[in-house]
Amino acid sequence: MPFKLRSSQRNARRLTTLLHYAALVAIALFCAFPMLWTLATAIGTEGNVFAFPPTLIPEKPSLENFAEVFRVIEIGKYYWNSIWITFWTVLWTVVVCSLAAYPLARLKFKGRQLVFSVILVTLMLPTEVNFLVNFITMTKLGLVNTHLGVILPTIAGAIGIFMMKSAFEEVPQDLIDAARVDGASELRVFWQIMLPLALPQIATLVIFTTVTSWNNFLWPGVVLTKSELMPLAVGILELSGTFGSATRVIAAGAVMTIAPALIVFFFTQRFFMRGFDGAVK
Repeated sequence: MPFKLRSSQRNARRLTTLLHYAALVAIALFCAFPMLWTLATAIGTEGNVFAFPPTLIPEKPSLENFAEVFRVIEIGKYYWNSIWITFWTVLWTVVVCSLAAYPLARLKFKGRQLVFSVILVTLMLPTEVNFLVNFITMTKLGLVNTHLGVILPTIAGAIGIFMMKSAFEEVPQDLIDAARVDGASELRVFWQIMLPLALPQIATLVIFTTVTSWNNFLWPGVVLTKSELMPLAVGILELSGTFGSATRVIAAGAVMTIAPALIVFFFTQRFFMRGFDGAVK
């Protein structure tokens, strides 16, 4: 092959790679722009918030907007409510999804595939479709304006069951048969064999549920009306009423709401992707 032809091909590959990276950077900036604008608005003190083109580097950055959030609303209580709701949602989601996935993955019974198909079909339904039925159910159970009323309808998701079912199906059948021959009960097989081998997928489910529960806004806003019970994502709306035109203070509250979820995902994203790789297999 002539030298000029090889050189031309190398240049073409480099140009293609450069274009790919440029496209990825553009997509990343497009996705990150709302968060960057909110952060710049929150730490800024001067200038037009809605100026175009927007300013992402404030001239006189300050934390006074964050301090104002602490002075006006009981954000500590909202943080605690979010932590409490998220903890129990994650715990019961892992328990319920694992127990539901194990028989679907390893036990033979009539209608197993039909049950799993119905579970997957629920993924095509918008979450809001269930609000009316769930609210009526919570009202009949006396769980309106309780944290249990927020947690209960969210602990058995189709995504969690699908992930755990895929994880359990990866466990070698010979290992399970050997445990059964040794006299292990199904509960012992589930607890001592299946769960330890599915830890990557469990970690992914924990991360996914943590971020989802922390950012959950619509359902807690429906089932909770008392301010002292609201999680952070809902309670921060009080800033909109108190500061009707103070966009910077509202932006500071939004940053304080989003930051914990971003930090958790940033430090755990490799476990998240590893668990999803196992689920896809």
